Amino acid sequence: MKPAEIRIEVAPELALFVPHAHRTGATPLATDGVSTLGHVVESLGVPLTEVGALVVDGHEVRVSHVPADGESVAVRPVRRPQQVPGAPLRFLLDVHLGTLARRLRLLGVDAAYESTDLGDPALATLSAAERRVMLSRDRGLLRRRELWAGAYIYSTRPDEQLRDVLARFAPDLHPWTRCTACNGLLEPATKEEVADRLEGGTQRSYDVFAQCGSCGRAYWKGAHHEQLEAIVREALRTRGG
Repeated sequence: MKPAEIRIEVAPELALFVPHAHRTGATPLATDGVSTLGHVVESLGVPLTEVGALVVDGHEVRVSHVPADGESVAVRPVRRPQQVPGAPLRFLLDVHLGTLARRLRLLGVDAAYESTDLGDPALATLSAAERRVMLSRDRGLLRRRELWAGAYIYSTRPDEQLRDVLARFAPDLHPWTRCTACNGLLEPATKEEVADRLEGGTQRSYDVFAQCGSCGRAYWKGAHHEQLEAIVREALRTRGG
């Protein structure tokens, strides 16, 4: 096929991914006449996980569409809340998002997280095997074809990251039901059942406990509970819960 020149307009929400020359309005872009539109968009720097629709001359097309000379292309962001069909909504976070993983778990959201760097191929494979949405700031990881689904984390601040994930995916929230350390489910526990994991002051000061059914970690309303309560309140307010 002959080379083609198209005009491409990237939504403002996606502008941070593309070179400055393509950040405002419709701009010309030379293509090889063979590559799919999905490949063209990725070559500009936009992960397909962030693309909600590709519109050519007013009609939505698949990523497999091969753009022809003179076509006008609009790259739109994902619609919110984003639907992830085919599996319960659960997440996998890369090694750089530990704080976000713990906050999602605090809210009762199923959030798997590896504290060691498994590498992109292993993470993508795990995402597919367990049908988890991969959350990452690594664009290369989000471009891997093995991924079940993925989402770019736009901010480096954990509070903003959490708000963005809640707004984008609208997960059901069940605060205080998951272990923030391992993602296991919490169960009520008596003081006697967790006594071997408590210091003397804690045993004297608290009477209500829970423990993780997976790793056995004990939980109670300790010194940081008020800070955690604030995170939960803000999340429920954001979600309208």
